[in-house]
Amino acid sequence: MKLSGLGRLRMLFNPALLVSLLAACGGGGGGATAATAPAAADPWAAYPTMPAGTLPGASAQARAAAAALAGGINFGNMLEAPTEGAWGLRVEDEFIALVGQGGSAAAGHVIKAVRLPVRWSNHASPDAAATIDAAFMSRVESIVNRLLARGVTVVLNMHHYHQLDGDAAEAGEASVAGDVVQLRFLAMWRQIAERFAAAGPGLVFELYNEPHNKLEADWNTLASRALRVVRASNPSRVVMIGPVQWNSPWALSRLQLPADANLLLTVHHYEPFAFTHQGAEWVNPSPPVGVDCCDATQLAKIREGLDLAANEAKRLGYPVVVGEFGAYSRAAPAARVRYLQTMRAEMASRQLSWMYWELASGFGLYDPQAHAWRTDLVRALYGATP
Repeated sequence: MKLSGLGRLRMLFNPALLVSLLAACGGGGGGATAATAPAAADPWAAYPTMPAGTLPGASAQARAAAAALAGGINFGNMLEAPTEGAWGLRVEDEFIALVGQGGSAAAGHVIKAVRLPVRWSNHASPDAAATIDAAFMSRVESIVNRLLARGVTVVLNMHHYHQLDGDAAEAGEASVAGDVVQLRFLAMWRQIAERFAAAGPGLVFELYNEPHNKLEADWNTLASRALRVVRASNPSRVVMIGPVQWNSPWALSRLQLPADANLLLTVHHYEPFAFTHQGAEWVNPSPPVGVDCCDATQLAKIREGLDLAANEAKRLGYPVVVGEFGAYSRAAPAARVRYLQTMRAEMASRQLSWMYWELASGFGLYDPQAHAWRTDLVRALYGATP
């Protein structure tokens, strides 16, 4: 830096300028000093929680959505597999044709609601940006749009983000640094919400399936942040939120809902577990087969969970949707029928909407090999009330 004689004179009488120039030249008291690095930006600043306030109770729109979900089905073991098809099922044209307008009547009932579980995390970059693969996003969007076009109410969720719960990663899952796990969750929801912002009210978002384990301590705060993300592009979208402990009705009292009217509560109810999951290979230890249903003790457990759901719905002023229930195929067929008849009657008596788990796999109402409904199970759910 060069100064004229006049400039040097002015500098002598301008202490502030002198200090500035010395700093720019690395001077000011001996040897050069390293520049101070700017403070790192707080990544959480982009994800505030919802504003605090009194719960307003469910809007008419939210209540209408809950009613529309009644008698729905889960398209399970398809898009929430590590990759679509990895668990033996894809979302086939055949399955879409079963539901909605022109769908195959199940015991005289056309299913008009579908819950679509999706493992987004396997199709997103492992960094904080969590950029979702364009082809996978388009695949999900195509399925959602086809269902909506058939008049189906769709629940689109995030499912099986193992790192979020602190569970062991499956083969093929990318390693994710611990400090970006929750940031990825929010970044994925930003992309999903923006992509589906133009969808009609027939699309419902569900923030996360069955939060548990490591996530339990953070779930209320993270859910509030995620809802704030969704509201930026979907100010009136109905959003479903469930409690910790795998969406257990016994954990509903631990859920702190944000002050928002367009919300639904959801629980999953698989009691009596020893019956519904007998022989399940993914449960360790696997419950033994040969368990019947439904004796007085089992019925009391079913009713206890549903009573908790119904009571919380009244206390909070938001409908509860039983988003999953079902019995695995290792149970005796007659016992499965009795269980489904019982569940249907008990949920109806409490005015709880429900969505059965699931369409065409181990719990399924539909046989994809025979291309036919399992009529005994379907009648138990949709036929005459027992």
